Amino acid sequence: MLLIYPSIAYALTLIVMVIHNRQMHAAQDIQREITLSSKKHKLWIHFLLFILLVLHGSACYQDIFTPQGLVFGFAQALSMMAWVGIAIYWIEGWFFTLQGMLPLMLLLAAAFSFLPAVFSGAIISTKAVHSPGFKLHFITANIAYGTLFLVAIQAALMNLQDRSLRSKQQNQPISWINVFARGQKSTWLNQLPPLVTMERVMFNMMGIGFCLLTITVFSGLFFSQTLFGRVLILDHKTLFAVISWVMFGSLLFAHWKVGLRGAEASKWVLRSFLVMLLAYVGSRFVLEVILQRL
Repeated sequence: MLLIYPSIAYALTLIVMVIHNRQMHAAQDIQREITLSSKKHKLWIHFLLFILLVLHGSACYQDIFTPQGLVFGFAQALSMMAWVGIAIYWIEGWFFTLQGMLPLMLLLAAAFSFLPAVFSGAIISTKAVHSPGFKLHFITANIAYGTLFLVAIQAALMNLQDRSLRSKQQNQPISWINVFARGQKSTWLNQLPPLVTMERVMFNMMGIGFCLLTITVFSGLFFSQTLFGRVLILDHKTLFAVISWVMFGSLLFAHWKVGLRGAEASKWVLRSFLVMLLAYVGSRFVLEVILQRL
């Protein structure tokens, strides 16, 4: 139940940020005030995110690594993925103007961090909680998933940026989400860096995530035998994990070799991430929610 508190904090932060953005737009006729307010806003956002990360991280650790064993399920996996994604965003935010990503990230983090309060998961191993090696494998896996989660959000926003540019060129009406996020007729996507910068950051993060995913996939072979007493079985979870690993690797190779980029690259990122989600989150969701088996 500890994870319900980060979800409330994420939601409140999102509400405060939306209200602040509306106030900034109301004062847009004074450019100096906007500049000063934007700097203060950025510092306050970083401070609030740091508090949220500490709260959410502490709750995740206490709910997953228990004295009885390692408790995990699809809800815990999504919550950890959101935490890592927010953490990486917090680091990136010092170097890039990525505030346009924040509303979507906070919304997803609020939803994902609430799920473990409803779906408690199950003890998947009594040995794992006492194994430093498995803890390292577990942490690496979650960092990989969180990094690729952030990459997927960047890909989705790149698609929205591209559509926004096309709609402006074609004089199409704006969508309701722009009005909600900024309270005005200019898109909140304007807070993001140019598409070229977003694409470079996306592929850099994807390279890091792919390396971590590689370590996760192959280290899982070792821990499957030592902790669970069986070699890796080619079930649907393993199959989807390997397929997603191949898809991300192929995407990086295509970007390096033939220059795959733009909307087509971002679509393949989202497809690869969806397959990766099916590997563990999807299988645990079926067991816990649909089949009612822990």
